[in-house]
Amino acid sequence: MKKYLAEMVGTMVLVLLGCGTAVSLNCGTDTASVVGTAMAFGLAVVAMAYTIGGTSGCHINPAITLGCLLTKRIDAKDAMMYMLFQVIGAFIGSAILFALTSTDASLAGGTLTGANSCGAHGVAAGLIAEIVLTALFVFVVLGTTDSKVGAGNFAGLAIGLSLILIHFVGIHYTGTSVNPARSIAPAIFEGGQALSDLWVFIVGPFAGAIIAACLWKLVGPEEN
Repeated sequence: MKKYLAEMVGTMVLVLLGCGTAVSLNCGTDTASVVGTAMAFGLAVVAMAYTIGGTSGCHINPAITLGCLLTKRIDAKDAMMYMLFQVIGAFIGSAILFALTSTDASLAGGTLTGANSCGAHGVAAGLIAEIVLTALFVFVVLGTTDSKVGAGNFAGLAIGLSLILIHFVGIHYTGTSVNPARSIAPAIFEGGQALSDLWVFIVGPFAGAIIAACLWKLVGPEEN
């Protein structure tokens, strides 16, 4: 049970700090807000990797859990429980954020939860971005955490830095999700366009995770 709770807490922290930064900086309106939001998500992952990594592996993302399931690093029961507790954690983080922002008049007209949407770029561009960027992210995770050729104690740093780079690209198109839990909870609180586009941020990351798992099977070390 501890590993499930660790996933819940870790995802809560990711959503609260990452999405909270996006809201506070009004992300997307200028370069500084994009850089700040990207760094917030990446640093939150680094912090949680070194906090709960020894307990649960610090997936805090259903797409990563799916990638680990497909590469046989986690069994189906644990994978389902990880995803459930990740979504619960995301809802807790979003609820805290919504409680902070819903009465803040200075945020009127903007997102209150850091919810993702495809916006003016359209669903096709959003779906492509989420598939490709999630595939790259999960590929990094699978490679750096591999028991044979991984980065060991530096894995958390590599993963966090890669997430920063992915946000630099993805924020323009979707606000960057690459994480279904991170999108589901904010969209439920936000409603509107974020809720209409939510399927993109579920289908895209899961498709990307499948691609990443296939790629890692091709280039990763041979199984004994």
